[in-house]
Amino acid sequence: MSSSDYFLPDANLEPGAANARNIPYLPGHMGLEITRIGRDGAEGGFTIAPHHHAPNGFLHAGSLVTLADSLCGLACMASLPASASGFTTIELKSNFFATALEGRVHGVASPVHLGGTTQVWDCDVTHLDTGKRLALFRCTQMVLKPRKA
Repeated sequence: MSSSDYFLPDANLEPGAANARNIPYLPGHMGLEITRIGRDGAEGGFTIAPHHHAPNGFLHAGSLVTLADSLCGLACMASLPASASGFTTIELKSNFFATALEGRVHGVASPVHLGGTTQVWDCDVTHLDTGKRLALFRCTQMVLKPRKA
């Protein structure tokens, strides 16, 4: 398939462009850094800082969900056909296995199902320094079609 077969052109698959677009939005505020975007998935992470913690001092679950949801959303957008008008999340689920207080968190989003109406994506979130799995995330995306006049 060529770039014109997809919703996003190849030029929009550059991590630097995604990071620049994220600056004013939640991923930018969280310090997320996208390191890879492809039609087959996305990768990225953040270095744990105090704003990633919950009031109890542990890593906030929402920090991990924000990372995983952002990576899955980028990958979904990259894999959408040109006939789509966008996508929206219709379900997400997370399992948490461990926490961390410092270091680098890394996520890898990969497709489970790439259908014409829905897509399902998984994101494995690990502590990059220790290799320990922190969370496993799954989301279902509805592929949006242009409205008929």
